[in-house]
Amino acid sequence: MSRLVVWHDGACPLCRREIALMRRLDRRGAIEFVDVAGDGGVACPLDREALLARFHAREEGRILSGAAAFAAMWRAIPLLRPLGLAARSPAVLAGLEAAYRLFLMVRPRLQALARRAG
Repeated sequence: MSRLVVWHDGACPLCRREIALMRRLDRRGAIEFVDVAGDGGVACPLDREALLARFHAREEGRILSGAAAFAAMWRAIPLLRPLGLAARSPAVLAGLEAAYRLFLMVRPRLQALARRAG
């Protein structure tokens, strides 16, 4: 099994918290986490702005975005694997993507609140 690559926004307080949790859960080291905001020399498959705008992952050579990228990350972590497998259903993935798009609309406000909270 090839290692999953996850690109994330290390400058985002919400992303930092979530990635910290995923790192703790990834006890097998199956995921390579790449901070797009801080790792300037890392080769990225997409434009940096695109990587910062949405969550992306590379699973088995395929670039995934949004809910599909989250599902790939979940599949790589044994505790979350059932959620990731459920997201292989088109209906489940569509629902997760709709929720992710709603989250993206409120993300700036949530980031501001998280920054104030410390």
